[in-house]
Amino acid sequence: MVEHLTGDTRLYPIIGDPVAFVKSPQTLSAGFAARGKNALCIPMQVAKGDLAPVMDALARTRNVEGLLITMPHKVEAFRFCASSDRTSALLGCVSVMRRNADGTWHGGMLDGQAFLKAQVDQGAKPHGARALLIGAGAAGSAIAVALLEAKVGELVVCDSEPSRAAGLIAALDRIEKGQSRQGSADPAGFDLVCHATPMGLNDTDPLPIDVHRLQRATFVGDVIAGHGTTPLIQAARRYGCGTATGAQMVDAVQEMMLDFLEV
Repeated sequence: MVEHLTGDTRLYPIIGDPVAFVKSPQTLSAGFAARGKNALCIPMQVAKGDLAPVMDALARTRNVEGLLITMPHKVEAFRFCASSDRTSALLGCVSVMRRNADGTWHGGMLDGQAFLKAQVDQGAKPHGARALLIGAGAAGSAIAVALLEAKVGELVVCDSEPSRAAGLIAALDRIEKGQSRQGSADPAGFDLVCHATPMGLNDTDPLPIDVHRLQRATFVGDVIAGHGTTPLIQAARRYGCGTATGAQMVDAVQEMMLDFLEV
């Protein structure tokens, strides 16, 4: 890949903290090459309080044509967008950005559709299902929208900050695509359990749900990628549940990102 770098190479940084486990530099760069574009995705570790000066510099760097945004910047990065897709506008967050013709940024939020595709690809059946969503941050909010658009029968949202879950429910009520409410993290009786918090990034993290309450018919999905099979997914499999991993979500989003970036 390095031998093809030239002064014409277009850059697509992925911005986050941490970035040690991100896979997009390899997969997206390979996707660019497969589509015949001289472009490269590079990791940039940017701490939470340092995003503004980095965004200013990237806006001035004319061979930077797009950005991938990951934790903890998905909400803050939205304010640098002059335009955005419908999900980003509804939730006030982004996972990917591309240049407009005038050099400003257009934001998109692909996490929800990528998560949903990974679930369906692995056998989940969201239509009419009772779904429990753990986590109402940027990724969780996008997953909530995707689940409602997939016509789940009921969506219950649980977050460690109840006010954040309440804010998401209020946003979901505006799109009027299904029934959603706040609830507990008890997975009993749900067809789908969707985990969208950072729990699992560290070996000492507790499980986000009481796995003893899982039923064999429940399908469990996790957003955590880059750490192998998470304890949540391992436990779900021991109970005979169908599962989809964060790595499968990452695989699902690659073509979506390439299409969004108009390569």
